[in-house]
Amino acid sequence: MAESAAVEFRIDRRSGVATYLQIVQQTKQALRLGVLRPGDRLPTAREVVEATAINPNTVLKAYRELEREGLTEGRRGLGTFIRRTLGGAAHEDPGSPLRGELADWVGRARAAGLERDDMTALFGTLLDSAFEGETKA
Repeated sequence: MAESAAVEFRIDRRSGVATYLQIVQQTKQALRLGVLRPGDRLPTAREVVEATAINPNTVLKAYRELEREGLTEGRRGLGTFIRRTLGGAAHEDPGSPLRGELADWVGRARAAGLERDDMTALFGTLLDSAFEGETKA
């Protein structure tokens, strides 16, 4: 059997976000960042349950959602595999101008005393403003 890709799901029970959605979101983020690539196998439901102590049906629900979105495919007896990636060249190319500008911004924000959560909140607010009125894919 193929080894699972190097992705570990972290469940925040206080986030208010449904557990299966956290798995979906973390998988999408891993796809955008190039951590997961087509052909990679996601951890089995059993592996996720052992690592996170969540219900196996929650993992299966997340995997069904990813499959419904065309991001993964289940192969009977083998596991769940990545079908396609997300994101553009800016995510994959460490030398891309956008990535460099964002890294510079993060450095300036840290120097200004912002913590990770401060930056996340600020960036999220700006994203919400930029995409106001649009629905998430």
